[in-house]
Amino acid sequence: MNASTQDHDDLAYNVFAKACPSRGTLEHVTGRWGGLTLGALYEGSLRFNELRRRVDGVSEKMLSQTLHALERDGLVHREAQPTNPPRVDYELTPLGRRVAERLLALIHCVEDAMDDVLTARARYDETRGAL
Repeated sequence: MNASTQDHDDLAYNVFAKACPSRGTLEHVTGRWGGLTLGALYEGSLRFNELRRRVDGVSEKMLSQTLHALERDGLVHREAQPTNPPRVDYELTPLGRRVAERLLALIHCVEDAMDDVLTARARYDETRGAL
């Protein structure tokens, strides 16, 4: 085992520590487009344009950047088919599925609470002045 491997094995990950590499992955997963992309891919493999249509509002550039980050983190697998025209499919890795399951639980929790959220917003705006 070399020094680099030893350092990696001894590292205690703590997302609250500024230098922890888990912070970047958490940002990729919980950012607007990362979370929506993982959630969309939980339903199954999608081609780039199918994914872009599913994640309504994402630009081609942002989706491409998001997919690269998620692939680099080991959450998404990119499969290029040697066809003409080229076909590229994206799917979750086993790690990506585990993360997406937890994200979808949070998404469903938020969706289920939206009546309460909208009531709270209206009450806030009424007492503090509409923004």
